Amino acid sequence: MTDDKQPSAAQKLLGDFAPALAHFTDQLFDDVWGRPDLAPRDRSLITVAALVAGGNTEQLTFHLSFAKQNGLTEAELVEAITHLAFYAGWPRAMSAMAVAKRVFADAS
Repeated sequence: MTDDKQPSAAQKLLGDFAPALAHFTDQLFDDVWGRPDLAPRDRSLITVAALVAGGNTEQLTFHLSFAKQNGLTEAELVEAITHLAFYAGWPRAMSAMAVAKRVFADAS
């Protein structure tokens, strides 16, 4: 990281504690999220679905907000989580919906 570049969110969160993980997180966003064959909106929807299905609600806080930045609406994200209840399990969808409710309320 050069002096003229601001630290990334990963660097701010983990840079002092786990610099390699922060580096690879930045690389993921640069290399994988920048690939042209899927739009960022689609990548966000897939990521949210994978996090819900895997029960990884801690990561949802960031990715729900990021999904909105990438063009998904709150209604679309709520509908995706509702749809996932039937495929990923009701408890995972309910946990994810609680996170979404909090994230969307904080954004208002």
